[in-house]
Amino acid sequence: MSDAYCTDCKKETELVVDHSAGDTLCSECGLVLESHSIDETSEWRTFANESSNADPNRVGGPTNPLLADSALTTVIAKTNGSSGDFLSNSLGRWQNRNANPERGLIQAFKTIATMSDRLGLVGTIKDRANEIFKRLEDQKSTRGRNQDALLAACLYISCRQEDKPRTIKEICSVANGATKKEMGRAKDFIVKTLGLETGHSVEMGAIHAGDFMKRFCSNLGMSHQAVRAAEEAVKKSEEFDIRRSPISIAAVVIYIITQLSDDKKPLKAIATGVAEGTIRNSYKDLYPHLQKIAPSWYAKEEDLKNLSSP
Repeated sequence: MSDAYCTDCKKETELVVDHSAGDTLCSECGLVLESHSIDETSEWRTFANESSNADPNRVGGPTNPLLADSALTTVIAKTNGSSGDFLSNSLGRWQNRNANPERGLIQAFKTIATMSDRLGLVGTIKDRANEIFKRLEDQKSTRGRNQDALLAACLYISCRQEDKPRTIKEICSVANGATKKEMGRAKDFIVKTLGLETGHSVEMGAIHAGDFMKRFCSNLGMSHQAVRAAEEAVKKSEEFDIRRSPISIAAVVIYIITQLSDDKKPLKAIATGVAEGTIRNSYKDLYPHLQKIAPSWYAKEEDLKNLSSP
């Protein structure tokens, strides 16, 4: 019960809600303050024919603006037992023959959702990836192409546009067997196709080495102090003209910070998907700037001198 002002009692009184009639009454005088109110809460009632079926759902899934008939489809349930109703069985077979024309699109959205969940991505990234694939589908551009690579590329582009980039290797790890080469081709195809549709190039969003630091450091189990030092170091590294990819810079900064700590990590343990040779070459480029890049509160000048020269 809750309190509200009763116009008959002229004061705040407790209310009684009659859910069966949809009426709200005053507990003292019985005045009906509101009638035929709509209960907007979930209705957990089983509408299935089988008494053993505990499925409480009575409606379809949530609406999806990317689907024309979203949440309006009908599923004809199978009858229980061998002596089932002939009409229900016939209608079920007929419905399967005339399947939902957007069945492929729905399956693609499910695949994107699965990949997003495995990577721990937020809903906005998943929704943008769905939108990108829907635009390709509307242009009939997906026929004859590797579906898994296209979906992975849509997710990769979505991460870039939402300023939450993931490496191609990370996306490929959940892409149902699509290779980096296939995904790269799919990405170029999507960018070209959407660019022709809109008349201007597709904005992918810039990638910075700092975008990967927290995730890479977390994968290595680095301490909070080491993570903070790595974030400061990678931010200072942007002041220098180091012509390396952001992922390579992130990897070599993590390597340097770990070498300055008690918990030293070998090159093989830097789980960033960057080849050891690439990290070594990037280390050569960063080595002349170590004193300016490494935070002074984290490493002393003597510690920097003890680092191996490239």
